[in-house]
Order: sequence, then structure tokens, then C-alpha cells
Amino acid sequence: MAGLDFKGSGEREKEDAGVVAHNTKLGVWLFLVYVLVYGGFIALAAFRPDVMKQPLILGINVAVVYGFTLIVSALAIALVYMKTCRK
Repeated sequence: MAGLDFKGSGEREKEDAGVVAHNTKLGVWLFLVYVLVYGGFIALAAFRPDVMKQPLILGINVAVVYGFTLIVSALAIALVYMKTCRK
């Protein structure tokens, strides 16, 4: 295809070790936050399925609300990571 140059110019972007360390640490912490939220969902489903069946909002049960919360929180964590990572 015209206009695609996969050879590149030979220049590589310089990465600052401090920035990489900061971004890595931030990513690990945000991942741990999500794992805790997800672990709560799994623990609730495994050990308290009766709670998951109960209606929470507008007749929608806890499992569905918690599931959508997991999706929204994953997107929110991704946005936080994107905004707070330094170049």
C-alpha cells in the first residue's frame, strides 16, 4: 500500500527509567484495586449466591449490578491510568 513505511527512520523513542518505574508501579496498584473488586464479586458468587439473587436497583439483582460495576470500573481505571501516566 502506498504511504506505509514499516522500515521507520531508525530513531527510537528514549524511555526514562524513572517514568517507566512510575508507570509500572501505578499500573500494578490499579490492577490490584481491580483484582480486589473482582475478587469480591467472585467470593460473593461462590459463598453467598443468595445475596447475588436479591434485587438491588429497580428490581435488578446484585449480580447484574455488580457485573456492570466491574465493566464501568475497568474503564474508569483505564482512564485513570491513561491520564496519570507520564511521558
